[in-house]
Amino acid sequence: MGNYPHARRVGNLLFLSGIGPRDPTTNEVPGNEVYADGRVRRYDIAAQTHAVLANVRAVLQASGAQWDDLVDVTVYLTDMLADFRIYNAIWAEYFPDASTAPCRTTVGITALPTAIAIELKCTAVLKD
Repeated sequence: MGNYPHARRVGNLLFLSGIGPRDPTTNEVPGNEVYADGRVRRYDIAAQTHAVLANVRAVLQASGAQWDDLVDVTVYLTDMLADFRIYNAIWAEYFPDASTAPCRTTVGITALPTAIAIELKCTAVLKD
């Protein structure tokens, strides 16, 4: 969506740009139903959460990192009240052990640059 890398390595740290739920092959947002003019009529936060986590995993792997290398994640939700419970339950599926899960901050925001309801900003520590 912009002129920036998906990830950048500095020493043993890997910083991921904001990763959204768009399908990398079709550019579609999973679970979005749109009006003819492109405005979102309805979205599925569960579908978007699974997709964004899959996209994070893909960027990590493409960068030589693994899921377990994640140490910090900032999550942006456009509707904290409606979506937090569902997103949080899905997060627990991907990170069932809180002692090994990355630190996490979840922030409610009014909008993201495109028609998505969730975005993740991640940091990983790469093993030597």
